[in-house]
Amino acid sequence: MRVTAVRKAFGSRQVLRGVGFEARAGQLVGIVGENGAGKTTLLRVLSGDLRPDDGRVELAGTWGYCPQHPVLDEELTVRQHLRLFQVAYRLPDLGRALRLIDALSATGYLDTPAKVLSGGTLQKLNLVLALMHDPEVVLLDEPYQGFDWETYLRFWDLAQELKGRGRTVIIVSHLAHDTGRLDVLHHLRDGLLDPSPPADPA
Repeated sequence: MRVTAVRKAFGSRQVLRGVGFEARAGQLVGIVGENGAGKTTLLRVLSGDLRPDDGRVELAGTWGYCPQHPVLDEELTVRQHLRLFQVAYRLPDLGRALRLIDALSATGYLDTPAKVLSGGTLQKLNLVLALMHDPEVVLLDEPYQGFDWETYLRFWDLAQELKGRGRTVIIVSHLAHDTGRLDVLHHLRDGLLDPSPPADPA
């Protein structure tokens, strides 16, 4: 993925003022910033959900997008969501989706309606829906929000597995935890990205 001089304003407020970066295959890239810094706006531009006012986003291959707030039908079960997205992605089966569900310890909720799931379990489903078609570029907005510690660690195992298979993973968060797990870390400040090396793991 290559992002060049992306700008986005809402009225008179300049949210993105010329953002640019590259993310290569097999990289874990972090983008951190304070609440209101424009992180979600940037990710929506990267996903194609929002048109930039200026600049370019070049993305090679398939992509998956995990938004910060799950967009789910509260009446459908987890399994029904998986089948719905199976049709949308034109997947022959649910094998990968079910393996991801198992990896995130959510198998016991397959037949549970979304309206009664906890926030953490909803986020697990949200993540699986973004990954079940095995995209080459993965865009994750606050992906571990609501996860307990064990699931948080499983998330990073999954991120490393994606990296090992040459996937590009872009993680957007307001928390700069575990930056030593990242290959590249950017700080979003005043509508611009400030690249810095990730910290060494503790």
